[in-house]
Amino acid sequence: MENGSEERAVFYQVLTRKIRSLILIVSFLPMILTTGILFYRFHLTYTKKTQAHISELIQKHSDQIDTFLFEKVGNIKYLAHHFDRGKMAPKIFLKENFELLKSDYGDVFTDVGLVDENGIQFAYEGPFKLENANYSTAKWFIEAKEKPFYISDVFTGLRGHPHFIIAVKINSDDSNYVLRSTINFGAFNSLVENIHIGKTGFAFIINANSTLQTKRDIGFDPSIAASMVDRNLYKNKKTFFTKKQDASGNHYIVVTSMLNNIDWVMVFQQDLNDAFHDMREAQYLALAIFMIGSIAILWVIVALPRKIVKLMSSSDKKSEAMNRQVVESGRLASIGELAAGIAHEINNPVAIMVEEAGWIGDLLEEEDLRECENLEEFTRALGQIQTQGRRCKEITHKLLSFARKTDSTINDVQINTAVTEIVSLTAQMARYNNVTIKTELYEKIPYIKVSLSELQQVILNLINNAIDAMEKTGGVITIETKTSTTKKNHIVIAIEDNGPGIPKDNLHRIFDPFFTTKPVGQGTGLGLSICYGIIQRMSGKIEVYSHVGVGTKFRIWIPFQEDTEINGEDLIIES
Repeated sequence: MENGSEERAVFYQVLTRKIRSLILIVSFLPMILTTGILFYRFHLTYTKKTQAHISELIQKHSDQIDTFLFEKVGNIKYLAHHFDRGKMAPKIFLKENFELLKSDYGDVFTDVGLVDENGIQFAYEGPFKLENANYSTAKWFIEAKEKPFYISDVFTGLRGHPHFIIAVKINSDDSNYVLRSTINFGAFNSLVENIHIGKTGFAFIINANSTLQTKRDIGFDPSIAASMVDRNLYKNKKTFFTKKQDASGNHYIVVTSMLNNIDWVMVFQQDLNDAFHDMREAQYLALAIFMIGSIAILWVIVALPRKIVKLMSSSDKKSEAMNRQVVESGRLASIGELAAGIAHEINNPVAIMVEEAGWIGDLLEEEDLRECENLEEFTRALGQIQTQGRRCKEITHKLLSFARKTDSTINDVQINTAVTEIVSLTAQMARYNNVTIKTELYEKIPYIKVSLSELQQVILNLINNAIDAMEKTGGVITIETKTSTTKKNHIVIAIEDNGPGIPKDNLHRIFDPFFTTKPVGQGTGLGLSICYGIIQRMSGKIEVYSHVGVGTKFRIWIPFQEDTEINGEDLIIES
């Protein structure tokens, strides 16, 4: 025996190691591969979507600025096209048209002026005193004389604050002029200032020399986009998305877009961690879930093999217990047969005793015994003998009806009668356990074609189980019969108690063979299983409802024939 136990212990150890290895391979390998692939695909997809979103946004704003500049150049071109020095004085021309520009565009145009070919502004309309201003050496003037129109870089100039100029060349018979207008820097800058993404994302514009053309922002570093100010780079691509690192080691994403009408580049800059903040959070969450999953798998690797071994060990023990229960079931069947035999043997002498008591009673009525002093006492004693004899006969008859060899012939059975007999049979045991049995029997219950003994066996088993459950505390058992309102042509038998109830984990197992919650030797676990089988053979249904601390209720549905009659009247079932 000791050698067998040692061999089994070694077997369980080897089995434990194999199960743990298998779980480790089957669980971790797919999880690592799946997590890695999803992690990579998510990173790639999110990066592409972020890049596309920011690139589209910058391109849209870049087009908006191009439209702004193109529109303003068109406004100045229109004025230049309609300027005729011979028809209207330059001063009056500028004043009338400047008022029109102000009414249409507000403060976008700061001033307008006419400059001759020598760089002298001979006519001016605006808030500054710039008549006769000399622009002969100004870069914008030199460039404007060589091109149909020109947009200057942002500079401070004579007025001392940032602005830029749009200039259009006017070719005339007598002389060449330049019509210039100053664009409000604030209006232009607001187009760029509105671009903000996240906490650190902002946009700015630089010229061909990487000089800032908009207001300076915190974190501005024009050098990070210096290499992107080359119009040749944008021939086949509208925007560029790159990752840069500044002198301090900070990482940024940089998106650039070249404007159409001027060598300016729209630059969007954002801290790399800020740009991919949501992706980082998702990755951290995925990593946390992966760690939790790994811990759970490790716990399973440790606990599951141990559980399996424990279940295998208990399975052997249960197998032995089941064998004992089968033996116990056979023993109980033998006891049932013995009880049936004893009841039958007792029934015969009891019947003779009752008959003899009746015969003696007849003899006492003869005339010669009428004068006997104890006649009344004799009559009382004989009556008691007959009463108790009939009671013994009823008891033995009920015992016979539940014996193993009881006839299971199917007959028309009145449910209420069967219930009443069972209640009377179990009344004494119920009183002994401080249990009260109440009945609520529907008077017009129909007859059903079943085996009376089998039906009584089911009812008796359910009542006995209820009494056993309440043997320590006492309680009430309610038995109800009625016709079903949910199942057509079915009667319902409900047996309900207010005992301790059945735990939820056991409810789905109570009809399994050999399942019992009673101590070893006090229950076989066959009673409810047999009841379930009997009701199934009757084409019926049995269900249980229970709550711990509230009680348990069994409900039995048994079908009956639609043409069943009660006391000569047709049965009517209310739906």
